[in-house]
Amino acid sequence: MKFMKLGSKPDAFQADGKCIRYVTSDLATDVTFNIGEVKFYLHKFPLLSKSSCLRKLVLKASEECCDEINMVDFPGGPKAFEICAKFCYGMTVTLNAYNVVAARCAAEYLEMTEDVDRGNLIFKIEVFLNSSIFRSWKDSIIVLQTTKSVLPWSENLKIVGRCIDSIASKTSVDPANITWSYTYNRKLSVSDKTAGDRMKFREKIVSVPKDWWVEDICELDIDLYKRVMTAVKSKGRMDGVAICEALKTYAVRWLPDSVDTLDSDVHSWRNKLLVETIVCLLPSDRGFGCSCSFLLKLLKVAILVGVDNSAKEDLLKRISLKLYEASVKDLLIPARPPQTTLYDVKMVLSIVKRYMMHSHDLDVAKNEMGCTDFVLGHGSLLSVGKLIDEYLEEVACDPNLSLASFIDLFQSIPGFARLVHDGLYKAIDTYLKEHPSLTKVERKKLCSLMDVKKLTINASMHAAQNERLPLRVVVQVRSAAGVQPLLDTSHYTTNTDEESEKTAAEDRNSLEKQMSRIKIKEDTFQEKCELAKQSSKNSKSSIQLLPSRSRRMFDKLWGFGKGHADNRSSETSASSQSPTSMVPGDTKSSGSSSRNRMIEWVEQDFTL
Repeated sequence: MKFMKLGSKPDAFQADGKCIRYVTSDLATDVTFNIGEVKFYLHKFPLLSKSSCLRKLVLKASEECCDEINMVDFPGGPKAFEICAKFCYGMTVTLNAYNVVAARCAAEYLEMTEDVDRGNLIFKIEVFLNSSIFRSWKDSIIVLQTTKSVLPWSENLKIVGRCIDSIASKTSVDPANITWSYTYNRKLSVSDKTAGDRMKFREKIVSVPKDWWVEDICELDIDLYKRVMTAVKSKGRMDGVAICEALKTYAVRWLPDSVDTLDSDVHSWRNKLLVETIVCLLPSDRGFGCSCSFLLKLLKVAILVGVDNSAKEDLLKRISLKLYEASVKDLLIPARPPQTTLYDVKMVLSIVKRYMMHSHDLDVAKNEMGCTDFVLGHGSLLSVGKLIDEYLEEVACDPNLSLASFIDLFQSIPGFARLVHDGLYKAIDTYLKEHPSLTKVERKKLCSLMDVKKLTINASMHAAQNERLPLRVVVQVRSAAGVQPLLDTSHYTTNTDEESEKTAAEDRNSLEKQMSRIKIKEDTFQEKCELAKQSSKNSKSSIQLLPSRSRRMFDKLWGFGKGHADNRSSETSASSQSPTSMVPGDTKSSGSSSRNRMIEWVEQDFTL
């Protein structure tokens, strides 16, 4: 920290309690000044030789026969007045970043100018400010913080503006030329870390990251911080990434972590001002700089503290431009009354619609430029499609989420954004599980959102045994997976749901009887095989012949083609309970399920 010593005489100021200050001298004091609650018993001559203001006040007091002079609203209070008085006496006084602003404002109040005496206090303080304070990074920040206690004097003397300009100018200096100390407790950014890894050990020690200045200015109050950041941006030398890093660090420093503290009446006004200020300071280029995760966190806080609509609108626009970077956790925005859902699905739907509008405008611009590359043009859209399916799976657990909201969010993304429907299938299955009261029409409407042809083999295996899905959808899944249906399903596409369910039940009963008879025949074949093995040398060929006949009988009954026998185990091993596992052997033991019995019987007989 820089400092400057003035005067050479020893300090003769003494205190009598907290409210009395006097100078020890052979001469009796002849003037009394009241500064706040403190009385100063001093001598006229040294004071009047340096201060034009004190001359006027003493003359006026003499004319009014007043023994004491009251100085109301003295800038800097008793401490600043004492510095000026000591300077008048020629006593040693030390100026530093913590007291120089108050001393400068007090000197201005007392009119300690060059017209009164050469080398007066105002001149010396200005030299100290310009030659030392404003050239120091940390001293400039400290001085700026102290200006608030002496407003409007510090503002009128342009000390605030000069501090801000000094700080903003230093943030724009090439990091390679930084020679002063700074605070940096955060992890290096990816670019800085990569650059540092390429350096030698000695060079790495002295390397300075681009955002070296971020943490030190976090100690400023919100109004001063806003002015500093505005000045930094106006220089035009700082990229959006560094600006957003500064805003993120300031938000982490001052915004409380708990929701209760954010929403409390004590800090609500301050938190609201803080969020609105940060939003106001975001880089003008909405497509770069701040991460989508940070913007969504800022939006959550903005909703909690009740910022104005303009700030929220700005955040929604910025988020929609970078939605492809978001995660499901980021999108889980708590709903506020009067909404009954756990999460604000409507707001997410609004963000997605904004993103699609922007994507459409971007496609139009690319077409005009002759760019038709699907990967470059729609890669981010595929990421958004996957994100929304994962989000649907998460919010589907909410019992208050309406089917209409689920469908609206699904339809907000075009079909080509979903190359695979596994995520959508998980979301639909979760919704069916958490909303068992859905009618048959609603279940059919929900499942119609899914294209069974876009399911992977694991998802198809699971869906084929999922008892929550309508039977018609299960049949479609089997057909789409390339497996001929176990039942004659031609009537399922023409009959009503009630008729289909009734017909399916009858078919299942009929199949159970047929399979019982076939199993009896198969047991007879096995017995004959055993007898033939004991009595004939050619038993090996006989044993191989019987299962072959058995398979042909099954093929004729079930309609399996030649190529489907190899896939029988994978088609009958998926779970019917958890869409997320999709592993063989996960099916719950429900002997009453004719669907599972049929699959198990077929599998057992195929292995005979």
